[in-house]
Amino acid sequence: MLPGRGRNGQAVRAARLLGTRTAWTPVGDGEFFCPGCGGDRNYQRLTGRRRFTLLGMPVLPRGETGPVVECAACKRHFGTDVLDHPTTTRFSAMLRDAVHTVALAVLAAGGTCSRTALEAAACTVRAAGFDDCTEDQLGALVEALAADTGRVFGEPCGAGLAIELHEALDPLAPHLAPAGRESILLQGARIALVDGPYTPAERDALATVGAALTICADDVTRLLAAARTPS
Repeated sequence: MLPGRGRNGQAVRAARLLGTRTAWTPVGDGEFFCPGCGGDRNYQRLTGRRRFTLLGMPVLPRGETGPVVECAACKRHFGTDVLDHPTTTRFSAMLRDAVHTVALAVLAAGGTCSRTALEAAACTVRAAGFDDCTEDQLGALVEALAADTGRVFGEPCGAGLAIELHEALDPLAPHLAPAGRESILLQGARIALVDGPYTPAERDALATVGAALTICADDVTRLLAAARTPS
């Protein structure tokens, strides 16, 4: 049988004659974390219209497709849910703010009278990215927080502080591995322990941190106990 004859040959010829083509239209742009490149890249958000083609020429509409996200670097297309993942820059800022908020919550629970607690908290916050954070700055922030909410130092975590913790931690938790979520809780626990055993208010604040990080109550208890054991 000669090449191109028979059913396979007919299918090849049909594929050459008929096909589909998508015309993409940009509807937005920005920066995102590209799963293909593995880093922050620019993107275009595209919507498309598909058409049947005859000899490479569009002839009949076939409907709409998309929207999709196209990476400006690798040109790959992704579903729009990829935009839910924070960029590396945004993720670093979220993590830094989370550690700062947890440190303030623990200090507010234990009071600012302990210089050692302030020093430990400032060291933790600087390591998270606030390079110029000082003990005095943290002390002033805790006092301002108490004055703003009418909260008394050493009392259980109030609604206002709980809301702040959830606002800082809820968006971050889905993007952290379990070890990362546990690390944030342990940092807060070590600040609380630097000047003595946990107070009831500190335990309450740390339990709120654990809940916001989607760590179950049993694991919170285990981690708070582990933080008391010298490494």
